[in-house]
Amino acid sequence: MTEETPGFEEKPDVPSGATPDDAEPKAAASEEGAAPAGDANQTAGLVAQLDQVRTALGERTADLQRLQAEYQNYRRRVERDRIAVKEIAIANLLTELLPVLDDIGRAREHGEFVGGFKSVGESLETVAAKMGLQQFGKEGEPFDPTIHEALMHSYAPDVTETTCVAILQPGYRIGERTIRPARVAVAEPQPGAQAAKAESSDAAPAEAADEKDNGPEEG
Repeated sequence: MTEETPGFEEKPDVPSGATPDDAEPKAAASEEGAAPAGDANQTAGLVAQLDQVRTALGERTADLQRLQAEYQNYRRRVERDRIAVKEIAIANLLTELLPVLDDIGRAREHGEFVGGFKSVGESLETVAAKMGLQQFGKEGEPFDPTIHEALMHSYAPDVTETTCVAILQPGYRIGERTIRPARVAVAEPQPGAQAAKAESSDAAPAEAADEKDNGPEEG
């Protein structure tokens, strides 16, 4: 049985010609050489994770922008439909009131628009105007088939184009939408009147020239 001598500790083997202190710098150097490699691997992993987070964030941002655009389009579509439905409802209501407005107009023309009937009629016309109803159609304006409906036709020597000579029923519109065309009597130029007028206008300068050439002779 071997007895250990107290007071002595075992020391690592040291190569011949070297002191025990020479072993510690070599161990430290090996640890320093291994540390940069570990840090590089850890940094590469963090960069990869950061790239993944950035990619996911970009995808979520694109999804959010797409949803926001779809929502804005939906709101505009709903608002447009709401306005269209409102305009249709107002147009339908005012269309039903047009015969009453026609009666009011005829009463005004015949001097019967008086008393309480006048007050009620003017109130109705005011409300209709506030709802956007506009009356159109005047005598003397050119005939436009998009807003006029010709119920009577005649010829007149004093017109140069098809003209509304009488308004039988006024037209009504809401904004740019016509809910009833103006019903009118139209007159066209008299057949041959334009040609005769052109001939007379051409003959006038010729006559003036002849008079100038055939002036009084000097004595």
